[in-house]
Amino acid sequence: MNRVCLVILFALFTCTGFSQLQITEPDKSPLDVAYHPHGYPILKFQSSSAPALPLARVFYSRPQKNGRVIFGDIVKYNEIWRLGANESTEIEFFKEATVGKIKVPKGRYSLFCVPQAGSWTIVLNNGLYSWGTFSYDKKLDRMRTDVAVSKIETPVEYFTMAFDAAGNLMVMWDTVKVVIPIKYAAK
Repeated sequence: MNRVCLVILFALFTCTGFSQLQITEPDKSPLDVAYHPHGYPILKFQSSSAPALPLARVFYSRPQKNGRVIFGDIVKYNEIWRLGANESTEIEFFKEATVGKIKVPKGRYSLFCVPQAGSWTIVLNNGLYSWGTFSYDKKLDRMRTDVAVSKIETPVEYFTMAFDAAGNLMVMWDTVKVVIPIKYAAK
């Protein structure tokens, strides 16, 4: 009899818990992650020779172009931008890295930029777990470096970040591409 009572109580608590659960609609700017080396979690699963940790990973949300004018309109020139949508983009280095010409200790950083038509100022910031740029604090900047903007012929619909084979971080959206040069410390 006690077991039956326990099962009934468990069922009641479970149903009550689910009735309070708030299911949200799918996000219009889905969260994504990019690794260096590319596909690191799969490499680790498939091979015992994969490194224990990746060199870097980036968490970001992927807004869509949706026929809008992006740079100079949706993304304002000369204003700090979170490089994506929703939460601020975060990059994690699993060993010391050099971004542009600036050494950066291993760790996790928010990744921002100040876009202009011909170049972007890339910003690594020590403030984490923020939404957009609302709590951005310039005093927490770890480093800033400028990178050139290049144009691509085929527009990219979803904001995209990916590491190339050398470990540089490519940022692409609409007809704009930026490559953030990154070198990783030797073991």
